[in-house]
Amino acid sequence: MRLDILLKNISILSPKDNLNGVFDVLISEGLIQKIGYCDDTTLNGKDSVVECAGKTLLPGFFDMHVHFRDPGQTEKEDIASGCASAANGGFTGVLCMPNTKPPIDSPDTIEYIRKKAEDNLVDVFVSACASKSRNDKEPADFHTLLDSGAVAFTDDGSPVMNEDILRSILAFSAISGAPFMQHAEDTRMSGNGAVNSSVSEKLKVKGIPEESEYGLVNRDIGISNSIANSRYHVQHISCGETVDILRDARKKNKNITGEACPHHFILTGEDVIKSGANAKMNPPLRRQPDVVKIIEGLQDDTIEVICTDHAPHTVAEKESGLDKAPFGIIGLETCIGLSYTYLVENGIISKEKWIEKLSDNPRRLLNMPRVVISEGEKANFTIVDFDAEWKINPERFKTKCRNTPFGGFSVRCKPYAVVNNKQIIFSDL
Repeated sequence: MRLDILLKNISILSPKDNLNGVFDVLISEGLIQKIGYCDDTTLNGKDSVVECAGKTLLPGFFDMHVHFRDPGQTEKEDIASGCASAANGGFTGVLCMPNTKPPIDSPDTIEYIRKKAEDNLVDVFVSACASKSRNDKEPADFHTLLDSGAVAFTDDGSPVMNEDILRSILAFSAISGAPFMQHAEDTRMSGNGAVNSSVSEKLKVKGIPEESEYGLVNRDIGISNSIANSRYHVQHISCGETVDILRDARKKNKNITGEACPHHFILTGEDVIKSGANAKMNPPLRRQPDVVKIIEGLQDDTIEVICTDHAPHTVAEKESGLDKAPFGIIGLETCIGLSYTYLVENGIISKEKWIEKLSDNPRRLLNMPRVVISEGEKANFTIVDFDAEWKINPERFKTKCRNTPFGGFSVRCKPYAVVNNKQIIFSDL
């Protein structure tokens, strides 16, 4: 497989590489051959030339929180459609969550996913279960799962409430460096709730209190601090109190980290009234003060990662009523436009900080090599048009599902193409 291509007059913005300017970029066999002016004598006759004036090349973006539903629920998504969605949305790598059917708690399931992801432009990594079958009763076989290719551990979709399992996985994280990622939800409080408690009465469904998240995070951090070098990561932060707890904890322990999704720093529980089950997610959309604190956490690097929690569900499932509809929304093909518009355009964070949170920081937290934009290095790029204004249209998505409250939103910064693994895919958004 070859990729011989010349990206002509393309801007490069790569903070870690101290690159910020307009260049030609010559790629051959998937490697960066030259960064600088290339005339016709540079080409070998096989190269395709793509005029990229007005486009910007960034280190390939990585989403460390996606649900590809494969194995077991491929009517919602499979590895191929999930990768197509990621590439269309501007991502060159993803981390799959283990709440599949069967769950990712065995080497066979990891191998199944790795085989299906072979030869794809998008790098597909897996997180494995923290407990067997995600039942919170018995720890998974961490060593075997790590040796089989898992890069992190979580029971995402469900919390690890069991303190013995929590201590075991945190102790293993201290030895292996593989982070434990917590879906922070005290199910004794959340029960069968559907939305944030602030709007539950209006919607006539049971509410999920904010303490169900920040209370568990507070407990977990206490345990993590008692285990030297343990790696604890809070997934999809939704509460302002969680941000405060995380900020305070990180003053003493930088191994405690967190992530946030666009829906939690843009929308509130009131949006469930407008969008119904397409805005039902877990953790739920909270209050405007929570949105403000999450934005502050992104601004001061309390929250180091932006991810999507891409969670496809069928139309029939989402139309089954707010009580019965499953949690989750799709996010891979809306993330770049939404996060750029609401964070960079609004002056919350710089372009450079935005790139770190979508490229460098996820890979660093997962112990992966960072993308290096330099001659001789592998070409792994996200290419965007910063100035393009566009309207989110789910009918242009490559994911199998359409469960999003963001249809019709006007945003700025459009994915243009991705380059990785000797391939290039142009976005169709």
